[in-house]
Amino acid sequence: MKKVFVYLITTALVSGLTAFAVVKFTNKESGVSSNKFSTVPIHNVTLSEQLYPDFTYSAETAVKAVVHVKVTKKGVEQPFTIYDFFFGYGSPGMTPRNQVNSGSGVIITSDGYIITNNHVVEGADEILVTLENNKSYNAKLIGKDPVTDIALLKVQSENLPFLTFGDSDALRLGEWVLAIGNPYNLRSTITAGIVSAKARSMPASSEDFKIESFIQTDAAVNPGNSGGALVNTKGELVGINTAIASRTGSYTGYSFAVPSSIAKKVVEDIIDFGTVQRALLGVSMQDIDSDLVKAKDLPGTAGVYIAEIVKDGAADRAGVKEGDVLTAINGVVVNSGPAVQEQISKYRPKDKVDLTLLRKGKQLSVSVVLQSKSGADGLISDGAGGLTKLFGAELREASPETLSKLSIKNGVEVFSVSDGKFKNTGIRKGFVITYVNQTPVSKPSDIESVIQRSRRSLLIEGIYPDRSVVYYGMGL
Repeated sequence: MKKVFVYLITTALVSGLTAFAVVKFTNKESGVSSNKFSTVPIHNVTLSEQLYPDFTYSAETAVKAVVHVKVTKKGVEQPFTIYDFFFGYGSPGMTPRNQVNSGSGVIITSDGYIITNNHVVEGADEILVTLENNKSYNAKLIGKDPVTDIALLKVQSENLPFLTFGDSDALRLGEWVLAIGNPYNLRSTITAGIVSAKARSMPASSEDFKIESFIQTDAAVNPGNSGGALVNTKGELVGINTAIASRTGSYTGYSFAVPSSIAKKVVEDIIDFGTVQRALLGVSMQDIDSDLVKAKDLPGTAGVYIAEIVKDGAADRAGVKEGDVLTAINGVVVNSGPAVQEQISKYRPKDKVDLTLLRKGKQLSVSVVLQSKSGADGLISDGAGGLTKLFGAELREASPETLSKLSIKNGVEVFSVSDGKFKNTGIRKGFVITYVNQTPVSKPSDIESVIQRSRRSLLIEGIYPDRSVVYYGMGL
């Protein structure tokens, strides 16, 4: 009897363990379980913690480098109101008052360079910048570029928190991004969204030439966010929040940011040259749709149709022809006019780019040397009074009197120095440059020619009015 009992207990135990193992194995293989209250199968999903979107690092890091920008315009005439009549603020007519606007900005260097929108600081008499820790600084406008709506400010401080530029070209549709700024004066506001589109343009409000190749996001952006940061989950600056599409003036789901690839190049030009070195391809383009494919007998809708060539422009000199289809610039695929603008805006006059074209169904590559708006292919620009701007300084050919006084045969005089590479190098007003990389120079274009031949650095030799000869080294 005892043996039978042990046998029964053993059998029941083995059967139970077997059934449990079968059920466990079956559920593990199928990934499906069910319960008696539902006929719908339940899928067991395992997500590691890393797969959940986590914005804490990006938000807590980036918010420290986003500032509030307060702009004051003095003596702006305002319409006379009933309050002026009763409270004595002025007489009937137009009453001058200070106008105060605000926006956002992003610190991009530890020594106080701040990027913002041009429309935020346009016409400003005073600019006050307030950091996330509530410290305030008077800011100086270093330069601005209405074409891209980018402006550069500078405050006198050190060891400031700052953001590094990320690669906006590497952004993917659906990628998470954060918008950080000061909407409605609500300091350090953070919103999240995804990249909805790239290379997006908007209807121009004027006939002025604009470079518009925006990153479109659904992160909430409102008035006051302009000039603020668009960052990825790594905390890198991938765009400058600039505009919204709205019938009410408030956020309705569409916000736009200038890509970091454009913003970075603009501020580097302002710092290095004092002005933006804008390169042009010299073509008129048309986006390709099904109607154009039929009308022009094109192989497909990929690329951008070259509708017109500027005579003696960069593309014309390289052999680009009307009717060509531009499909890539330096290997980057382009399918719209704004996408072409975005890629070309990364380069300077005299830079060389490789275009991939389709001509009568055949693919070919063409190298193009880009030009400036004036048709020149240099880095210098014209200033007032016949002066030439370069690296933030104003230059002119040294006069015969100056050459005679300093007992030199040739030279280029530094007439003034503002923020830029010359100032950073230590060059001061009155310095007469005689040699650059051991090549004698007599006019500003001579210096430019040496720069174009140099790859990494310049050795600048010259003399000051007190006859002291000084040598400067400058990186490019």
